Amino acid sequence: MQNTPLAPYACDPALSRGRRHPEKPAPTRTPFQRDRDRVIHCSAFRRLVYKTQVFVNHEGDLFRTRLTHSLEVAQLGRAIARSLRLNEDLVEAIALAHDLGHTPFGHAGQDALHGCMADHGGFEHNLQSLRVVDELEERYPAYDGLNLSFETREGILKHCSAANARLLEAAEPGGVGHRFVEGTQPSLEAQLANLADEIAYNAHDIDDGVRSGLLTLEQLDEVALFRRFRDEALAEHPQARGKRLLFDSIRRMLSQQVYDVIEATGAALREHAPGSADEARRCPPLLRFSARMREDSTALKRFLFRNLYRHPQVVDTTARAKRIVAELFAIYLERPQEVPAHFAGTVPRDGTARLVADYIAGMTDRFAIREHERITGEHLFDR
Repeated sequence: MQNTPLAPYACDPALSRGRRHPEKPAPTRTPFQRDRDRVIHCSAFRRLVYKTQVFVNHEGDLFRTRLTHSLEVAQLGRAIARSLRLNEDLVEAIALAHDLGHTPFGHAGQDALHGCMADHGGFEHNLQSLRVVDELEERYPAYDGLNLSFETREGILKHCSAANARLLEAAEPGGVGHRFVEGTQPSLEAQLANLADEIAYNAHDIDDGVRSGLLTLEQLDEVALFRRFRDEALAEHPQARGKRLLFDSIRRMLSQQVYDVIEATGAALREHAPGSADEARRCPPLLRFSARMREDSTALKRFLFRNLYRHPQVVDTTARAKRIVAELFAIYLERPQEVPAHFAGTVPRDGTARLVADYIAGMTDRFAIREHERITGEHLFDR
């Protein structure tokens, strides 16, 4: 339960725009608490434990998965929301649901599936996450999906192409696609979940990169943001080495980014002074880093792109992962009987290709590897 009184610009659960299928209020939970609970109990959330960020699931037990990443985003989001008097439960619900539509093999799988779907409307993982909670989960007799509140669904759809936004607007006028057509912002809670995602992603990719041996602490010297807090940690603990130094540097970096967001966003809120959640939607993006922290965060992203995401070992893994996704897509499209009957029971409005994309997007890394081996007899990854 939220202990901090909500600010006027926060999303008040009592003023929620509601659900697509009306339901009686829960006696002990707000709509956003209820959304969070539905996400935690859904099948797609459990599968996140075997979907990876950078490293394929079999490469080690301590690397981040989509599940641990989502939990870290939720923790960071709640901490910031409390200081800004935003709705913590809504931030948490969005954070826990934001990757439900992600493919196996991280961004490699997403890129491969998008290529496969080029002639069928493409593939966007944010849109797929919305599709999961709106249509693909099968938990209730009266409707498909989880029937989440508008505000949670709005936050899940943090990016959307113009073409897909128009399709969403046509199907649900004034709904979650409307802001992309109109050019307004999502709620402050949605903006916060998005920024917490970025903070968590950069920090844990440093951790996983060093843990894997693909990055070194010496390489990280060129990253001003990390070096600043590494030096601070050493000044306080000169004896620190190895993982203790790494973890303490990341901890300090995360804390400072949280404080920076709180300070920079507080200044933006005072400048624009939105009197309600809807007024905040009509302002420029208000959840933000300071100019210096934005510059430092961007430099860190570039470093990770050059030295981790483009590392030859990661590129090799990425190529094999993309091959698995592309070959499974082609096989299922040609032989849809390979898709389990319980999944293929209802072909989506946009055809067999979308059904195949839904099926592949829902796979875990290890299931996709096993399926590819079963059908093709090829072993692209050791298990």
